[in-house]
Amino acid sequence: MTTQKTIVHITINGDETDLLCEPRQSLLEVVRDVLGLTGSKEGCGDGNCGACTMLVDGRIVDSCLVLAVEVNGSTITTVEGLATPAGLHPLQQVFLEEAALQCGICTPGFLIAAKALLDQEPHPSEHRVRHWLAGNLCRCTGYDKIIRAVLKAADVMAPSQAHHH
Repeated sequence: MTTQKTIVHITINGDETDLLCEPRQSLLEVVRDVLGLTGSKEGCGDGNCGACTMLVDGRIVDSCLVLAVEVNGSTITTVEGLATPAGLHPLQQVFLEEAALQCGICTPGFLIAAKALLDQEPHPSEHRVRHWLAGNLCRCTGYDKIIRAVLKAADVMAPSQAHHH
């Protein structure tokens, strides 16, 4: 017996595409295996670690918990959508400068989650950044460099209202 496949229409990182997927496939699985966008990582598979974080219609989701068929018609951003032909996204650049990554498995999820925060709040407090990123786990860095990088990126992205820590 063959599983009935469903066509799902999405806009991912600015490109419209139709995907043929099985009802049981997660958004993470389809993005990685069907589209070949392997930046989003599978860490835990049950929504605890944040390594697979994507933006769906501007909201952060653990893509391992979302079925691909649920996002029909949605606009999705993965880590591959952050950089432009002009260069890295400010968050990516600052993560490098601040050494806010080590093994890198969690980094795409942190970048996407941080982008979502800064899109909503250009100048969050350190407490707010820590709270917002609580769903993203990292085993290597101890978090401080990640938090500093996000705060620095906020100043880089919207310097006119730079806050004082």
